[in-house]
Amino acid sequence: MQLYQLRARQSLPMTKQEAWNFLSNPKNLKVITPEHMGFHILEGADRPMFEGQIIQYKVSPFPGFKTKWVSEITTVKEGSYFVDQQLFGPYALWHHKHFIEEVAGGVVMEDIIDYKIPFGFLGRLAHPIIVKKQLKQIFSFREQKLKELFGSLEGQNTFLEIKAI
Repeated sequence: MQLYQLRARQSLPMTKQEAWNFLSNPKNLKVITPEHMGFHILEGADRPMFEGQIIQYKVSPFPGFKTKWVSEITTVKEGSYFVDQQLFGPYALWHHKHFIEEVAGGVVMEDIIDYKIPFGFLGRLAHPIIVKKQLKQIFSFREQKLKELFGSLEGQNTFLEIKAI
């Protein structure tokens, strides 16, 4: 089974604490998720983030396909990073690391996601046509939404890469 990695970086003109407060609140995931995905938190987002927290969502990653997604927050380093891992959902593996680093004038947010597609050979065929395209769309939407909400740092570039590893 092929393993893939998504890496995304975005610079924002905000304090590290502001970035942490926004990103570590599970309710804000709906704000930065495209509307067409029908993202809805079912339970587990009623408390501040903590290690061992289980969050359940309903999501439609592709038209006509709705699924439940259950994530566990496995690691939290207050103000700096957290890790969520899919326990149940559309991927064979989803391990998502969120980093926040202070830089001149703001922060750099970095996401590193290691993931596997189910369905073996068929999943590998679907990756470049459907999955990779969808992930790029989701992260491009998120980038634009965060710019709308918080602005952007002058001269800073965003970065998005998806590759097989």
